[in-house]
Amino acid sequence: MSRTNWIKPRWGLAAAVVVLLFAVVAVAWRSGEADERAVPTFEVQRGPLTISLTESGTIQSRERVIVRSEVEGRPTILWLVEEGTRVNKDDLLVELDASSLEDQHVDQQIRVLNAEAAYIRAREQLEIVRNQTEADVSRAQLDYRFAQLNLQKYIEGEYPQELQRAEADINLANEELQRATDKLSWSTRLADEGYITRMELQADELAARRARIDLELAEGKLNLLEAYTHQQRHEELESDVEQTRMALARVKLRASADIVQAEADHRARQSEFERQQDRLDHLQRQIEKCRIYAPADGMVVYTTTGQGRRGSDEPLQEGREVRERQELIYLPTAAAMMAEVSIHESSLRKVAPDMRVEIRVDAVPDRTYTGRVRRIALLPDAQHGWLNPDLKVYATDVYIDGEAMELRPGMNCRAEIIIDELEDAIYVPLQAVVRQGRESVVFVQTARGAEARVIEVGADNNRMIQVINGLREGERVLMNPPLESARRPEGRG
Repeated sequence: MSRTNWIKPRWGLAAAVVVLLFAVVAVAWRSGEADERAVPTFEVQRGPLTISLTESGTIQSRERVIVRSEVEGRPTILWLVEEGTRVNKDDLLVELDASSLEDQHVDQQIRVLNAEAAYIRAREQLEIVRNQTEADVSRAQLDYRFAQLNLQKYIEGEYPQELQRAEADINLANEELQRATDKLSWSTRLADEGYITRMELQADELAARRARIDLELAEGKLNLLEAYTHQQRHEELESDVEQTRMALARVKLRASADIVQAEADHRARQSEFERQQDRLDHLQRQIEKCRIYAPADGMVVYTTTGQGRRGSDEPLQEGREVRERQELIYLPTAAAMMAEVSIHESSLRKVAPDMRVEIRVDAVPDRTYTGRVRRIALLPDAQHGWLNPDLKVYATDVYIDGEAMELRPGMNCRAEIIIDELEDAIYVPLQAVVRQGRESVVFVQTARGAEARVIEVGADNNRMIQVINGLREGERVLMNPPLESARRPEGRG
């Protein structure tokens, strides 16, 4: 191939590449124009704006009697009145299984009998101890009194008598000695003159010596009485008085301790008997509570039905176990109804009692009911918190105006709480506003393209938001602001 022929194809290829590049640029430019025209926008509106909060809930009776299980443990339902039945006061609603309680009742009766027998024994033993201690104290008091009397008798009676007797013996011995001495003198004179024999004189001498010895013995006995016998006897009797006094004190202390012990045992046995009796009475009441009767006239509504979407319990039915204090049945007592709704904590500051509410019931789609916020719970719903700890909602009661005979407990509804009604407001969709730091920003469409503009906003109804300052009626804002616009600017607080 010649050089000229080789160059011609290459110039043709280059021209084709240039044409292709121009075509791509043109297509991209036109596509950009089409994309810019396809960005959704919203024309800023001016007019009435209703600020409201819509929440789902269930219809409930405003005035109702709650029937609960008051049986301990988890008894099983043996029989259950059919839902929707109109009952009169004292009609049977629920019968729970009482077989386990009846077995416990029989065992408890035996415990009560044993406790009563122990209580009676303790009561009789207390009387015995009291009588015995009284006898012991009386005996010890008598011994103490006798010891005192013995001491007094000795000091005032026996010792003076013994002393008097000893002195009398001395006096008698002196007289006997004097007589024996006089007789001996006379006998000696007679013997010298030969009138009596030597033996008669010796007998008189012996009688004189015996009389002298008797006097010495009598004087010795008096000395012994005064020096030893009296002191020994006196101290012995005083010791008896002290010993009987101490014995009396010991008997009194022992008697007091025995009585205290017997009384404590008596009280303990009495308390045990009363405790066992109370337990028996409690079991009897529990057995009676296994048959639950209607406390008032009304229509039977199961609580599991009335809970709607909020409930997590299984349907109420025969064979199901129930726990103590569990709500089983509602008995509506009037035609007045209410809506139970749950308000998220983020919206709680917007809602206040007596706010107007519009209620729409799924089962009655052609009618809108009105009502007022009556009560907002102080604490979050524990059931929702258990299912989802991060979810904090507050139960709110909305009283429906008038009587709504067509409504039934458990019906699903949607309640629109009217927070405020603005007669003249500028507003845009909530999705058109983004946060940049602490500022609210919208992107306004202009001839030069989308421009970010800081605005001042007011309340919203989860769809539209009030613009207080920064926008004019008729301007257009982007419905989908750029994602990077929501980022926090560097250096902003």
